Formats: sequence, structure tokens, C-alpha cells
Amino acid sequence: MSAAIGLRQAGWTPVIVERAPERRTWGYYIFMFQEGLQAAADLGIAEHLHTRNPEWRPGGNSWTVDRRGRRKPALGLLDAPSGLASVLRSDIEAALWQGIAGNGTEDAVEVRFATTPVEITEGAGGVQVLLEDAGAGTRYREDFDLVVGADGMRSSVRRMVFGPDEDYMVNWKAMICAFKLKEQVPSYEASDSILVARPKRAVWVFGLSDHAPCAWLTYRTEDIPDRFAGSAIEQLRAVFSGMEHDPVVRHVLDSLEEASDHVFDSIHQVKMPRWSAGRVVLVGDAAWCMNTYSAMGSSSSLRGGAALGVAVAEHPDDLAAALAAYETGLRPYITRQQRSARAKQQRFVPSSRPVEVLGSVVLELIRKVVHRRMTAEYNASSAAALSGTAQ
Repeated sequence: MSAAIGLRQAGWTPVIVERAPERRTWGYYIFMFQEGLQAAADLGIAEHLHTRNPEWRPGGNSWTVDRRGRRKPALGLLDAPSGLASVLRSDIEAALWQGIAGNGTEDAVEVRFATTPVEITEGAGGVQVLLEDAGAGTRYREDFDLVVGADGMRSSVRRMVFGPDEDYMVNWKAMICAFKLKEQVPSYEASDSILVARPKRAVWVFGLSDHAPCAWLTYRTEDIPDRFAGSAIEQLRAVFSGMEHDPVVRHVLDSLEEASDHVFDSIHQVKMPRWSAGRVVLVGDAAWCMNTYSAMGSSSSLRGGAALGVAVAEHPDDLAAALAAYETGLRPYITRQQRSARAKQQRFVPSSRPVEVLGSVVLELIRKVVHRRMTAEYNASSAAALSGTAQ
């Protein structure tokens, strides 16, 4: 949807083809970095984006749990001075829908639900797409000036135009399950975040300001295909056996049994030598999936959609030049973020006991410095507020 808004800003009339029969309003916890927040502003949706950062309190609101079940203060992912925002996927979806609806000066973007591309054929002056309407049970052909594949890590547009998934998807030999909890882990504050990490296995609980927390269960594995045999809960109970004595792990696994929806998938990155071919271009996970560990997926997708619109606007009479400029401008940023994801993976799920211990020591040193600064800022802010009240 970000690409549709960007192209509309460039004067185009986009059409969104959506395989789902209706809006996908479900979702889980997502980080938004400054790049994503700036892209939201550039796309005109920032005012519609609801963020859910918990208010920081002295002592922090993030915790780790050690092997003895002891709760210790931790460096929260939102404690970094980088302007991170915590949102739900549905918050981004809602903001984008506000954007494509138009604001009185722009027309609403047409959305065709339950529709998928079946065949893409490029001609001299455009692209002909064979579309399948699952609702009506019909197929029809339509011509477009540009086809944008923004259909995720396992992109059908990418397969049709660039080749099979295995040519571009890099297997990270890891799995993740993400879902929304109905309630916080007992004995923790409603907006607390919690980490229980062991070598190759980790459970995360992400606290939010005005919503029940979200949970991630992630682990490293060599046998990805086997992980899709049976239900997610069966797989996860087997993987996390031996950790279920921990109240946090037990609560998360029990909550998954009752969750209305969840995501359970393998972790990959998508790496491509080019993102466009003729009049077909890829955006977001279809082009450069960074994966969950990078925490940059949504931010980079918003930035990509905005960048495509800018490039097309700056080269209105030369689509090839526009697509080249889009890739040239964005690729260095994407490459940096993909490389950094490996280091971030160790933060989310340590590969070994030494890595777990070293990470804990380093993060504790950083936490003390960061929390000292944040406590001083909190106290100064509280004192200023009290002074204003007294006056």
C-alpha cells in the first residue's frame, strides 16, 4: 500500500490487487525505526499511525529471567536513543488504509480483494496481467504501465518474473511464532517486556501502553521442512520442553493454545541482484526481506514505497531511469540493514551458551549507563512538572 500511495503522489492511478478476501486487520508486535516514521510522514499517514510505547519508569519495565527463575532488570529494546516506536501490524495497516482512502484532494486507490496475478506478460508499451478473481471465479486480462510486486517474502510476482524462490531466499535455519497474548504474564506489570533466553531458544514478551502484550517464540533448527509437520503448538512444546517450568514460558505456550491467530514461519532473507525487470519492480519483503531479527521490515517497506514514488516523480518520462534511481538510492541502506540482522539475531536468540553469557554481561553494562541517564531525565521531567503545578 505504501507504493500505491507513493505512486499516487507522483500522479499515477494505482490499482491494488489483494489476494485476501477482506482487510487483514490481525497482526503482532512491530518496531518502527526513524526511517519508517519519516517514510510515514512522507506518505502523509503519520497522523494516522497509532504508536504504543509504554511510559518508562525508574528501574525500567524490561526484565530477563535466568535459569533459577530470578527476575532481573534488562535493557529494553525501546531504551536505545534511536526514536524507536512500538506498534501492532494492524496499526500500520489502518494508517495505510487511511492513506489510500484519499483526503478529498486525492482519489481513493482502487482495491480488488480476492484477486491474484496468474500470468505477467510484458509488451512494447506496457504489461499485460492475467488476473484471477476468486470471489467471482473468473479470470481476465488487463494492461498496466507498471507492475509492483509487494506480495511478501514468498512473492508470486517474483516467481513469475524473476524465477523460483530458492534463487533468492536465504535460509537462516530458524523459526518464529508470533501472536497476541490475551493478558500479561502473572506478577508482571501490564506494559512490562520479558525475555527468557537459552542457547538456540528464546521467548519474548513485548509490553505495550494500551494493549495486551505480544509474544514471540523463536528458535534455531537444522530441519526447517520438518517444522511444518503437525501443529505449531505441538512443535513449540517439543522445542521448549525443559523450559516450561518457567512461569513466563508456560504462560506463553498455554496462551498460544487459545490464540485466535498466530504466525508460525521459517526465517529467511531475500537477496536479489536487481529489483526490477522491464516494467515490473519489487518492493518490501518481495525484494529484500530482512527478516524478523532485523526488526526493520515495516520501516524498510514504507521507505521503499515512498522512494519508488519519488523516483517515478523525478523521472516522469523515463520509467527505466526511475526504477534505476529507486534501486540505486535505496540499495545501500537495504544492504546495511540486512548485514546487521546477523548480529541482531544473537540478541534475539543466542547461538550458544558463551554467546548468551557474553551478551548478558555486555547488555547489563549498557543497561546501567542507559538507565542512569533515563532516570536522571525522568527525575528532571518530574521535578519540572511539579514546579509547574506549584506555580
